[in-house]
Amino acid sequence: MKIFKRLNINPKNINLYYTAFTHSSYCNENPKVVDYERLEFLGDAVLELIISDYLYKARHLEEGSMTKIRSTYVCEKACATYASDLKFQDDIKLGHSEEMANETILADVFEAFIGALYLDLGFEEASKIILNIITKYIDKNINFLGDYKSELQELVQTVKKSVKYETIDEQGPAHNKTFTCIAIVDGIKMGTGTGNSKKEAEQEAARDALSKRAKIK
Repeated sequence: MKIFKRLNINPKNINLYYTAFTHSSYCNENPKVVDYERLEFLGDAVLELIISDYLYKARHLEEGSMTKIRSTYVCEKACATYASDLKFQDDIKLGHSEEMANETILADVFEAFIGALYLDLGFEEASKIILNIITKYIDKNINFLGDYKSELQELVQTVKKSVKYETIDEQGPAHNKTFTCIAIVDGIKMGTGTGNSKKEAEQEAARDALSKRAKIK
């Protein structure tokens, strides 16, 4: 696999990495092959621990700042970017139903790859490799989330929840309306926001919900 040379990795169990790069669509056509989903589950948790450990030991920030930074650099867009920049797409095995690796697949494979690293080389070595990849993005202060709605979406996904928005009020004349929206996480109202457009009101509702992130987790 090309990724070993790019990252200077000497694998002990290469089959773990083959699995990490195998999409379920490939398995549908090759029933004896295992896909990356179990490794993705493990890698997601390991990635959060690696970044949490790094921020705690190296950055000396307050809890809220560490949480925000962590959510930025473990989100789907971030993981997809790491994978794309490392050309993971060259090694991913897809079935004929998938023409190319999209952002979700790239992100999933990156997490599965971390799971494989952890099982193969242990936490310390996996952490060194992953931090060598990610800290350069942190140092450049690259914002992968971009807005409150995206940040909230990434947060609820990490805890397997869902979020939706509802407009509960409209006031004022057509040329100068004020909208009120709520952000609902798994059926519970978590945030309220107002704005001169529904989009602005939803952003404010997401911001309000993020201020209560402890309740979401």
